[in-house]
Amino acid sequence: MKIYNTYTNTLEDFKPVHEGKVNMYVCGPTVYNFIHIGNARPVIFFDTVRRYFEHRGYEVKFVSNFTDVDDKIITKALELEVVEKEVSEKFIAAFLEDVERVNSSTDYIKPKVTEYMDKIIHYIELLVDKGYAYEVDGDVYFRVSNVKNYGALSNRNIQDLISGSRIEINAKKENPLDFTLWKRTDVGIQFDSRFGRGRPGWHTECVAMIDNIFGEKIDIHAGGSGLMFPHHENEIAQSLVLNNHSIANYWMHNGLLNIKGDKMSKSEGEVVLVKDVTVDMNAFRLFTLSTQYRAPINYSDEALAVYENEWEKIQRIYKAIYLKLDLADMMYANAKIDPDLLLIYKEFLNAMDNDFNTPNAITALQDLTKKANQMIRSKTDFGVVLSVLKVYNDFFDVLGLKVDISPLSNEDKKVYKEWEQARNDKNFEAADKYRAILQEKGIV
Repeated sequence: MKIYNTYTNTLEDFKPVHEGKVNMYVCGPTVYNFIHIGNARPVIFFDTVRRYFEHRGYEVKFVSNFTDVDDKIITKALELEVVEKEVSEKFIAAFLEDVERVNSSTDYIKPKVTEYMDKIIHYIELLVDKGYAYEVDGDVYFRVSNVKNYGALSNRNIQDLISGSRIEINAKKENPLDFTLWKRTDVGIQFDSRFGRGRPGWHTECVAMIDNIFGEKIDIHAGGSGLMFPHHENEIAQSLVLNNHSIANYWMHNGLLNIKGDKMSKSEGEVVLVKDVTVDMNAFRLFTLSTQYRAPINYSDEALAVYENEWEKIQRIYKAIYLKLDLADMMYANAKIDPDLLLIYKEFLNAMDNDFNTPNAITALQDLTKKANQMIRSKTDFGVVLSVLKVYNDFFDVLGLKVDISPLSNEDKKVYKEWEQARNDKNFEAADKYRAILQEKGIV
């Protein structure tokens, strides 16, 4: 298995820290609003990464945080005239609903910044005590000058950064690049520390939680490409001086999901919220995974419609195979992968082994659908049909796709067989009656 490591900008063989185990951390949301479909891209992709590792037999420890301390949350709370916790809890619940809506797992470790405040403050104190950070008037800043290769992740030169317009002028800082670890404030939620009452800087929260939860260098740290600088760069800087490592052996970043060629942004108002998506979420998931994860995606209704049609074809064939086996009471028989399907299965595995190439994995799924369509039209034996279903189920499990179908009751099977008999007898009136019953139940 190979992973493109954005820290080294190379495709590398995956070697876990602990054999048979994968420790991975994905930066989660700042919970002040509903998420849009751009926010859903890392949710879907890194859920797929986790699923594939588990398919390969790895035990995965998956962690993704909630930033529930932030100026945006404070602003929202003031706007709604409620406390920050009410805002954050509302949007944590909404986020998890959206995660389930896009067929991603919510079964993972979900640390909240407020739950780890003591650990975060202790982490900042260690940086100060060791001379890697300094306090000025209750604010604490990290000394970037202590990190020789600062900018390595995002490929940025320190001198270019200092002269760049993005650097905020602050007379308290020793260096314009020094970033905030602790902010003294009397606005919004505050916490006690030896530096005074305030709240932590964003860049320390994740690295401190990773340090506490895992206690060692992890396998994968991931998130959207927009987090590379300054967030991930600043995380690495703190870990390098305190722990002498770059947090993770592999850094992974997904590209943006754009709309009308521009970044989807809540502040600009050009967004599509996940909760407002009306198409089948399997189709949306296929659309999201149809582009190589490091490349940008341009969203449009027309582009999404392509995958609505694609999913309709896939699930129609899947349901036909499922029904054929169910009617023959063969659903739970043991099945091995038919030799004719092994090439397609290997195509799928090779794609996922090559830096989680989901577009090629979807091509394998489409090839399977073509093959399955040929099989159900011929008098293929049930062993082969079972094999097709097994391959479908494996592909669906990795890609996070779900077909809404359940085994037929004995009564449903009886009606279906009566419908088939009526059609064979050209008794169209009876056939229409039975078909109507089956349609009402969603069987045909």
